Amino acid sequence: MPKSKVDLYAAIRRDAKAGLSSRALQRKYGVGFLTVQKALTSAWPEPRKKLPPRPTRLDPYKPLIDEMLRADLDAPRKQRHTVKRIFERLLDEHGADEISYQMVRGYVADRREEIRVQAGRGVMEAFVPQTHKPGAEAEVDFGDVTVRLAGELVTCYLFAFRLSYSGKAVHRIFASAGQEAFFEGHVHALNTLGGVPTGKVRYDNLRAAVAQVLGFSRHRVEAERWTAFRSHYGLEALYCQPGIRGAHEKGGVEGQIGWFRRNHLVPVPEVATLAELNALIDRWDQENENRRIRSRPRTIGECFAAEQPLLAPLPQEPFETGRLFTLRVDRYSQISVRTNRYSVPVRLIGRNVRAMLHASELVVYDGREEVARHERLIAKGGTRLELDHYLEALVRKPGALPGATALDQARSAGRFTPVHDAWWDAAVKAHGDRDGTRALIEVLLLGRHLPHEHLVTGLAAALKTGALTADAVALEARKAADADTAPAEAPEPSAGSRTSIAPLPAAVRARLPPDKRPLPSVAHYDQLLRLRRDRPTP
Repeated sequence: MPKSKVDLYAAIRRDAKAGLSSRALQRKYGVGFLTVQKALTSAWPEPRKKLPPRPTRLDPYKPLIDEMLRADLDAPRKQRHTVKRIFERLLDEHGADEISYQMVRGYVADRREEIRVQAGRGVMEAFVPQTHKPGAEAEVDFGDVTVRLAGELVTCYLFAFRLSYSGKAVHRIFASAGQEAFFEGHVHALNTLGGVPTGKVRYDNLRAAVAQVLGFSRHRVEAERWTAFRSHYGLEALYCQPGIRGAHEKGGVEGQIGWFRRNHLVPVPEVATLAELNALIDRWDQENENRRIRSRPRTIGECFAAEQPLLAPLPQEPFETGRLFTLRVDRYSQISVRTNRYSVPVRLIGRNVRAMLHASELVVYDGREEVARHERLIAKGGTRLELDHYLEALVRKPGALPGATALDQARSAGRFTPVHDAWWDAAVKAHGDRDGTRALIEVLLLGRHLPHEHLVTGLAAALKTGALTADAVALEARKAADADTAPAEAPEPSAGSRTSIAPLPAAVRARLPPDKRPLPSVAHYDQLLRLRRDRPTP
């Protein structure tokens, strides 16, 4: 038997052409005379007739509900009928005890919008295709992403700058979505694109740029630093409407962030630093130029090649994207920046320093000298301490080193290795707690002049030979440095030629600590001269 009515009609028409009579067709397919006649008349079955709507208990009250909804068209927005109020009025004023709340709710859900459309006040949700001129328009937005950073799952923010004509997008991930990240994302994007859009750039009403939204208009009170940044680069901003309507006004970058998140950040990336992740993002952005957007005849890279010469040139002078703070160093040798605390050298306690806060790092200056550089903390209320900043204080207070917070953070960061701990334990056994800890602090001070890897090599060599002094560690570390700086294949001396000791390279001698050993003396050999004078003459 045919599976559908169309198949049945086709089979009847086929057998009729083969010579079967109408009665034979009725017996073969188990249908009536009218069905056979309809199949022979048309290959398509007639559409099934819709049944008239079944009457409900709500039918007598539908005109009353329509009247209430029409009255709402001219009523104040906050004083219009809700479904609950319509139901209560039907009960109180018209005695509609036989209807239920669900019946009223289902009818109002469909009928309210129909009445608005009939009155000419309904808005059709439609998307109007747009044509963008090359080099003129762009869109900017932030999107949150999850990253496993140094083994910890954290939420970061993906900055996206997208040219509307070519679809060329530049991305950058930051620890926050603050004004510093907003500016640095622009600087990176404009430098990558090699120019500035000549038309409008669409933005959300994000706090990094907008200080206040003025009513329902497009006018905004901008943040002063953002106004200066726009003026420096010649950007013309267009701010979208608040809410979901504004998101539709820059749908290109909204969709771009979602596409990038799904295609490059799934599964969740695992990196040690954000700099490592941003290096991957730069490579992904370059590879995306070979992609086609929907049914466009050319790739993103081909469209961008035609668009790039039409961009306005970049300004000659850079713009300082960081935020400058003048802060006082407390007695813990720390400064507080945006609810987080960072360490500085102890010699600056009680003095004012300048801190330049960037999106990913904090740089501290004493006058024009850079005295500290920290990776910016993501969470609030955190503390980032550098063990090297406290060494001068620890020389006077060696008992504070075992419980120091800076030591715990140095261990977590891998700067204070198990080799340090092993050498420290051996030095404490040999010299006692105080002197052994001071010897370790002197070794840590060597890290200001010697590379960290050479110092660890020197500690391992000194521990192996039982040399538990800072001088011995310095000597072994210099040997490791010399081995790295020496040529790979030194020429062998010829037979009979004198071998001379090569002087240390200037770069190595500049990092050596001062030699505090006394000058050698030959006074002990004077005893041999007295023995020679006492011997009798032959």
